[in-house]
Amino acid sequence: HRFRNEELLERALTHASYANEHPPAAHHEVLAFLGDAALALAVAEYLLGAEPDASVGVLTQRRAEVVAGANLARWAAELELGSLLRLGRGEEQTGGRARESILATGLEAVLGVVHLEGGLAAVRTAVGRLALW
Repeated sequence: HRFRNEELLERALTHASYANEHPPAAHHEVLAFLGDAALALAVAEYLLGAEPDASVGVLTQRRAEVVAGANLARWAAELELGSLLRLGRGEEQTGGRARESILATGLEAVLGVVHLEGGLAAVRTAVGRLALW
């Protein structure tokens, strides 16, 4: 995905700790909320297509495994997303760039921007590349 809105991407890369130290900077939590939902839908669609006869319980468990924080953090690390995040001093000093929860939330926020700019089709493409179906 080629990002078109630089300000939106910057917000996606801005952790709340940075925003708190640099008002009026906006943080990425709302974008992460959107990205989480788009990610879950893209993964659910993929799983349903791959296993149309699977039970809801099986599909739910598989979706949870795919979208788990550890996977998101691993994908974010592979993209070197940690080096792009804007963190507050405390998070910077305590290794926030490598923290699983921060990487996972940052990736969700970036996926939120992908959704806003390119819709669910763009999210499907991005997730397909990350998840290496």
